[in-house]
Amino acid sequence: MPKNALNVLWALKDAFPHTIPILLGYVFMGMVFGILLQKAGYGALWAFVMAIVIYGGTTQFIAVGLMASGAGLWESFVLVSMINARQIFYSISMLERFKQMGKKSYYMIYSLTDETLALLNLKSPKPHIDKHWFDFFIALLNHSYWIIGCTLGAIVGSFADFEPKGLDFVMSAIFVAIFIEQWRNKTMRTPALIGIFVSLVCLYIFKAEHFLLPALVGICIVLTLRRKSLES
Repeated sequence: MPKNALNVLWALKDAFPHTIPILLGYVFMGMVFGILLQKAGYGALWAFVMAIVIYGGTTQFIAVGLMASGAGLWESFVLVSMINARQIFYSISMLERFKQMGKKSYYMIYSLTDETLALLNLKSPKPHIDKHWFDFFIALLNHSYWIIGCTLGAIVGSFADFEPKGLDFVMSAIFVAIFIEQWRNKTMRTPALIGIFVSLVCLYIFKAEHFLLPALVGICIVLTLRRKSLES
């Protein structure tokens, strides 16, 4: 086998164990989405396509309601844009890193979810592993889990009478697990505390309905101002 192919396989093998917590959460939560979509009258093919094209947990769940209610295209576009506004900040923070990945950078930008961003910042490949392929497989594996979960859920929903109410706690559990992993890394505790503090201030000022975007802007500003001290 050519050396380049071996490097790719080693990167895949090294990346996979880090994505196992995401696998469990994405497949389970994706199945909940697939079941809801199927109950709304859309089958597994719709779930498969939406998981590939939209690839957004909250967005896809809301899309089920929009599709069922016959919402207009403009209304749907505005709502989805507001929900996914945080992704703009994620992408900006990773542009310099993705530039070095060549053509893979386009997929990296497209597939950057909350969980993928966390893993890219928390996990590093082994010394002999190609970092660009390692990052790529982190993103690709996570996306694959979501596609499998959504499609499988729609298939299961077509055969079983299933009540998914209350199962959306899985996404919250994923975020808690990621935060614990970050806290275990002592060098990442200061950014974590900054995120908590800025979020609580924005929550107090803007209330729960509107605090997310101001919190993200505030966190970006504070981390930018503290960049040199954090990097050292």
